Amino acid sequence: MFDRLTTLNIKENVIDIVNVVLGVCLALAPWALDFTAEATAAWNAWITGAAIALVALGALVAFTQWEEWINLALGVWAGIAPWAIAFSENAAAKGVHLAIGTAVAVLAAARLWFVRRSPPRVTA
Repeated sequence: MFDRLTTLNIKENVIDIVNVVLGVCLALAPWALDFTAEATAAWNAWITGAAIALVALGALVAFTQWEEWINLALGVWAGIAPWAIAFSENAAAKGVHLAIGTAVAVLAAARLWFVRRSPPRVTA
C-alpha cells in the first residue's frame, strides 16, 4: 500500500515540476523565439509564464488544490490569449502560447484528477 502511495506522490510531483519548466519556457519564449517587438505577446508570455512557474513551485512546496485550479486557468488563458488580446498573427507567439497553455492546462487537470479520485481499495 505504501509503495503505491509513494508512486502516486512522485507522479503528482513530476506534474508540478513539468509545469514549473513549462512556465519558465513560456517566460523565456519572447527572447528565444524573437517576438519581443510584439509587446502584447511578450508581456503576456512573461507574466503568464512566471505565474505558472511560481504557482507550480508553490504546489511543490505546500500542495493545496487551489494552486492547480489557478494553473488550470492560467493554462487556458495562455491557450486563448493570442485571440483574446489580438496577437494571433504572430505565428511564433501564437504557437508557443497555444502549446504551453494546452500542456499546462492538461497537466493541472491531471493533477486535480489524482487528488480527487478515491484512494485505491486495499484487500487482504
